[in-house]
Amino acid sequence: MRLEAMAVKIPHVDGHPNRVAFEGVLTVVNAPSDKAPAGARGHRVMLTREAAEKALPSLLGMAVDYRPGWDGHDARCKIGLLTEADLIGQKLVVRGYLYARDFPEAAEEIVAQAPEAMGMSYELADARVEDMRAEIWKLTRVTFTGAAILLREKAAYRATSFRMAS
Repeated sequence: MRLEAMAVKIPHVDGHPNRVAFEGVLTVVNAPSDKAPAGARGHRVMLTREAAEKALPSLLGMAVDYRPGWDGHDARCKIGLLTEADLIGQKLVVRGYLYARDFPEAAEEIVAQAPEAMGMSYELADARVEDMRAEIWKLTRVTFTGAAILLREKAAYRATSFRMAS
């Protein structure tokens, strides 16, 4: 197993009312998505490990968003911050904080969901596709611009996950 990691150090503040830690699997690398993500013109995609490794720094400091109904992305509803990204095996694991006091309804809904129900999805810019005619688009270069929390069943990758710290 090979591990690649990056993090922004945020000082710990005991009992901070607006900073609730989370951890999630944002995606898997070197595996095709289960369904086509938005923006892929109906194509399933595969993020290469090399592209993910090079793009890890672009995740740090990016926002986490959600859409009411937990069925997609809303870049204008940013409810948290990504502070850490690790490639552990095929999983791209992220950690960060939700603004739980600013978005109490969203935090409560996440807690109310069964832990296995929640997933994540990445947001990209400047993606390079090896062959646009291929059935599965192989992403060879990306810049991460954020992430979304959503129901796992709505995510392009069913192997994603999301959980708030207890």
